Amino acid sequence: MQRASRLKRELSLLATEPPPGITCWQNQNQLDELRAQIIGGADTPYEKGIFNLEIVVPERYPFEPPKIRFLTPIYHPNIDSAGRICLDVLKLPPKGAWRPSLNISTLLTSIQLLMAEPNPDDPLMADISSEYKYNKQLFLLNAREWTEKHAGQ
Repeated sequence: MQRASRLKRELSLLATEPPPGITCWQNQNQLDELRAQIIGGADTPYEKGIFNLEIVVPERYPFEPPKIRFLTPIYHPNIDSAGRICLDVLKLPPKGAWRPSLNISTLLTSIQLLMAEPNPDDPLMADISSEYKYNKQLFLLNAREWTEKHAGQ
């Protein structure tokens, strides 16, 4: 019951005061399955791209973090081809930084920040990470191409 009322509160807040460039909604009246969209930030290779995400809320939420993955392919060192995201707030301690005080809005904002500022030292995609570190121009070119191809309107 706690999960349902908390999710309703979070969703209504996301509907009335969404973070800039982020929308989130229920997937077909299922409270534990949400969808989100993040618009790629200005001055990033993902600029103007629309990225769809799937959010699965576990039974034990907020004591367990939601599982979030990209449905839209994205060229990024911390996001793999299955859309999984390497981000500490998406994992439970001791390896992760999830806390019950965090919410879905915070997580989506963290993902948006990760898109703008990749962490090449904790990669899911080693090849993209080394490209980001050692050939930034090629990384930016590839990321822009992927954005146009997969996330363009």
